[in-house]
Amino acid sequence: MSSAEPTPDTTLIARLAGVQPGTALAAALTVRAEAQLNADAAGRLLLDDGDLQRLTLAERLGYALATSQAHADETLLAHYRQRLAAAGAPADLPTDARSAAGLQHVQRLALAPVQATAGQLAALQAAGWSADAILTLSQIVAYVSFQSRYLSGLRLIAGTEAAPPPREVRAGEWHRQPHTATGRLAPTAFTRDELGWQPWLAPRERATLSADEAAQLEKAGHLNSDYFMLLARDLPVLAHRTRTDKGIFYTHGGLSRAERELAATVTSKVNGCIYCASVHARKSAQLSGEVAAVDALLAVAPGQDLAAGQSPRWQPQIRLAAQLAATPHAAAPADLAALRAQGLGELELLDLVGAVAFFSWANRLMLTLGEPFVAVA
Repeated sequence: MSSAEPTPDTTLIARLAGVQPGTALAAALTVRAEAQLNADAAGRLLLDDGDLQRLTLAERLGYALATSQAHADETLLAHYRQRLAAAGAPADLPTDARSAAGLQHVQRLALAPVQATAGQLAALQAAGWSADAILTLSQIVAYVSFQSRYLSGLRLIAGTEAAPPPREVRAGEWHRQPHTATGRLAPTAFTRDELGWQPWLAPRERATLSADEAAQLEKAGHLNSDYFMLLARDLPVLAHRTRTDKGIFYTHGGLSRAERELAATVTSKVNGCIYCASVHARKSAQLSGEVAAVDALLAVAPGQDLAAGQSPRWQPQIRLAAQLAATPHAAAPADLAALRAQGLGELELLDLVGAVAFFSWANRLMLTLGEPFVAVA
């Protein structure tokens, strides 16, 4: 690992994608420096410098390798194999009950996060996993899922990503049970309504926060959120993750904010995350004024075409977002060419890829660490 501080176009993902200095893509990465540098820093905390009492370096890299395999990402597979070899660690995880339970959690997060249940986290704890270790493992899997989408997206933009086997990605399944694990009323359809979210692991207690930590969480608006207080069990990672989010969604120029929110909504439809979709569909509808179009997207049934009936501008954006969000991704150069034909340049394309990649991270945490509920007045 290089000790030099990365620049936006020399972060790990940019290097693995083969981004060439002086190109329009390298320039776009520099414009979005906050996202690139904070995503890279989050990855170093999860896979280099994190609390090794929760998970050893060999475990962290082993589970990252397993995640890369689930996503069929050959570049990340080679990278994490190299990292394990450099650490002198075996490529295979141990076969004890604790490791086997961890690997099951990896497979669930990577491949089918919508199938997660509260009982599965309880089973992890029974197998010897602490709440802190479960949170860190979940962040590793979700982060590598983000890496895979971002890496493939950069290579698509650069023109170096090979076309995957043809596959049409459709709307995914979602939770339809009428009540949460604790008996609250649960949403059974996608909606723009505001929802609550309840964790399956105990969030961090305020009393354990230092004054600086409490101020940091309050400034980000996280202090009163069970979701973010759960992620605060690994606060340094949360801090960089929050800055990555801001660097992807809260910036000027490039793709409109409404269309970034649209990409987040599409990703959530593919993964079946009702909660994330409710937040970002509401924002996309508000900013674009396209309320009927957003509601039509939310209403698409499992197995149906997410882009059907949408405007000529939104159709290729929805298609690219859905194809990139799939596991493994199915985005092809032709999907990107359709966006270039509409005049989208490197910065707009990077914003679209970033939104999909980030919600490939966020959906996996929301779906596997807790569940939404309907707030009843």
